[in-house]
Amino acid sequence: MYESSVAEAPVNREPLHAPVAHLVRGGVIEGIHYGSVVVLGADGSVDLQIGDIEAAFYPRSALKPVQAVAMLRTGLPLDGELLALTAASHSGEERHLAGTRRILELAGLAEDQLRNVTDLPFDPVVREDWVRGGRLPSRLAQNCSGKHAAMLYTARLNDWSLDDYLNPAHSLQQAIAETVEALTGQRIAHVTVDGCGAPLFSVSLHGLARAAARIVTAAPGTPEAMVADAMREHPEMASGSGRDVSALMRAVPGLLTKDGFEGVQVAALPDGRAVAVKIADGADRARVPVAAAALARCGVDPAALAEFATAPLLGGGEVVGSIQPARALAPLTHPTYT
Repeated sequence: MYESSVAEAPVNREPLHAPVAHLVRGGVIEGIHYGSVVVLGADGSVDLQIGDIEAAFYPRSALKPVQAVAMLRTGLPLDGELLALTAASHSGEERHLAGTRRILELAGLAEDQLRNVTDLPFDPVVREDWVRGGRLPSRLAQNCSGKHAAMLYTARLNDWSLDDYLNPAHSLQQAIAETVEALTGQRIAHVTVDGCGAPLFSVSLHGLARAAARIVTAAPGTPEAMVADAMREHPEMASGSGRDVSALMRAVPGLLTKDGFEGVQVAALPDGRAVAVKIADGADRARVPVAAAALARCGVDPAALAEFATAPLLGGGEVVGSIQPARALAPLTHPTYT
């Protein structure tokens, strides 16, 4: 069981990011992505830190597993696929839409009561089919609709008001904030609005990794363990078909991982080893190779991470280079640029 004490909020400052990924074209480093990385050991100690892991930052959707834990703590009765969807940044596939409708149905609510923004499906192929079919952006298709449906369900079960469930002062959001602080082990530095319209809480990268570790090591049957189990057992529901986070959970047994906009990823293994990544410029192309390198430094077999270790760079339709972790992150496997 983790300590109940909560440290002071992280400092809001310009993060001291460091090189974490290189864009290599034809043997020459053409570009550098800066960022920060933390690797935690099973005992919670910091085994590796690159950049600034203590500055205040926004985890974006990487915080959704924590939000899901908070909703379970306040009475949300979901499990399995629907709980995975609660913590999802989904692709907008029919299974995701059907699952969100099911949560609303269980709550006795309608789609027009959702307060997330309208959007097209996140997955490019699904989005193209959606547009080709003449369908307009909707709240249901937006990638956070499962979380919002679960928020409404939680509010309904507690007899809390529904129209203002996204207000940071709402009882639901206060309960979520308390869980964020309990699991990250630190006070929230700032509160703003996420892309979907929900409150977004600023913590540190270190705190985000600590929260993931606490979720995967929680006792069976607890809200934390229920969220971890649901996401690991239904990774496509927690993301989508063909998404890198679902493929990563399939490739590494017992791994829990969640991505977030602006180059964020968090991951944790059943024994509490955990990593968290923030790409400074928000580039998604660097997120996966950096996260894979961090997991390798965490002790995951590099063979299981091979397909995630680099991202190909094309020139004239041919692979002419790659995006790969910087030397400070993967010094034993980094190539020589000649």
